[in-house]
Amino acid sequence: MTESRCTTVTGTLVLAVFTAVLSSFQFGYDIGVINAPQQVIITHYRHVLGVSLDDGIAINNYALNSTEELPTSPGDPTPVSWAEEEAMTSASLITMFWSLSVSSFAVGGMIASFFGGLLGDKLGRIKALLVANILSLVGALLMGFSKLGPSHILIISGRGISGLYCGLISGLVPMYIGEIAPTTLRGAIGALHQLAVVTGILISQIVGLDFILGNHELWHILLGLSAVPAILQCLLLFFCPESPRYLYIKLDEEAKAKKSLKRLRGSDDVTKDITEMRKEREEASNEKKVSIIQLFTNASYRQPILVALMLHAAQQFSGINGIFYYSTSIFQTAGISQPVYATIGVGAVNTVFTAVSVFLVEKAGRRSLFLIGMSGMFVCAIFMSVGLVLLNKLPWMSYVSMTSIFLFVCFFEIGPGPIPWFMVAEFFSQGPRPAALAIAAFSNWTGNFIIALCFQTSADLMCFSFLLVWSWPLLYSHFLKFQKPKENPLRKLQQSSERRGVQLKRPKLL
Repeated sequence: MTESRCTTVTGTLVLAVFTAVLSSFQFGYDIGVINAPQQVIITHYRHVLGVSLDDGIAINNYALNSTEELPTSPGDPTPVSWAEEEAMTSASLITMFWSLSVSSFAVGGMIASFFGGLLGDKLGRIKALLVANILSLVGALLMGFSKLGPSHILIISGRGISGLYCGLISGLVPMYIGEIAPTTLRGAIGALHQLAVVTGILISQIVGLDFILGNHELWHILLGLSAVPAILQCLLLFFCPESPRYLYIKLDEEAKAKKSLKRLRGSDDVTKDITEMRKEREEASNEKKVSIIQLFTNASYRQPILVALMLHAAQQFSGINGIFYYSTSIFQTAGISQPVYATIGVGAVNTVFTAVSVFLVEKAGRRSLFLIGMSGMFVCAIFMSVGLVLLNKLPWMSYVSMTSIFLFVCFFEIGPGPIPWFMVAEFFSQGPRPAALAIAAFSNWTGNFIIALCFQTSADLMCFSFLLVWSWPLLYSHFLKFQKPKENPLRKLQQSSERRGVQLKRPKLL
């Protein structure tokens, strides 16, 4: 009997979690898919906009074929070619459209990040995911048909709509899988969201290889392929149970909540879960919701929200998304003969160390891992920048740069990658938590947008781009020393109260 129950629990839970993290997988796919076929898409942009595939060739051809005299600037003995001037303008235009193609995804995420929780509470977790998938399908169709129309407009629009979808699910998926998971498995199952994201990045890099889909004939299929997990999820969601917490706490439908729990647990005895949810509902009813403005005006919330924002700013401005978005270009600059394969290697390392961080974070502690990760990234950024600067003089510096990039990603996933998301939840109790998570997600997406938009333009200032990481460990250390929080204060107090059978009020963390 026990074995049967275990199988039922595992089967139902696996189905629900797998279905939910398909969104996370697509999130990662959308992040990484634009990177692999970068040169192919830029070439297509030039074709659509009537710009030569090689500005240098255009200038030379103009000089050879034109019979017009080159104009000169007053006081400047050097002749200025109109072709050269036009080529420079065209190159800037292409760079702008490419940067928008990358950053429009983050713009959509910024806008939608405020509405994920609201949509989940209004429609329920399952229906909210179904509605969000409409955005995913629209974005995928626009990008999939981009080869047939004005590709730059369709790709920018499609990625913006896909960003809206990812902004919604970045709140919906962790919420749903956290609410359906048993208490003993909640941490491990919650980490699957981040693991699915980095797996999506890795898969996008593999299928983006030139001999698979990242070529001139099939690149539009590569971009539109994100519709596949969306369609699969739509089908599977009809077989997934609604969140019992949503049914019981939000809708006060105990019978439906018990039915959902029985499917998830594989047992008729769900008294423990119902008791836990009853306490949570009483807590929520006794504590008023806190607005975003109150987080900054109320002294008891101001300091923890500043720490939360600092964590997310440190994560984004560490330079990691510069590597995710432009890793192929960076490896090419570093002199790697096959930069696409090096990019895939970064994705593989990213995935492995995300899995490793799940085990490390509970043993080493949040603060320690975050500081170790940021300090390691700082050292790697120095070697990466020095390697790129000295590449022309010392060819072997390409290996230094490549090794630094791999280690940079390792240190990121040890701490700065996963920690900011659940640290914010641990800083706040039920009342202020939704607003805190919303503003933290918005700040994360805003940093993502700034990096995506500016990184390509500042590629010539590679040292500066990556050495931005230098200031964040110091700032973070300053805030944490000022706050002096204990490791996981909310979690420890909750565990202590459970042992004593006492319900504690919100701990005074700061």
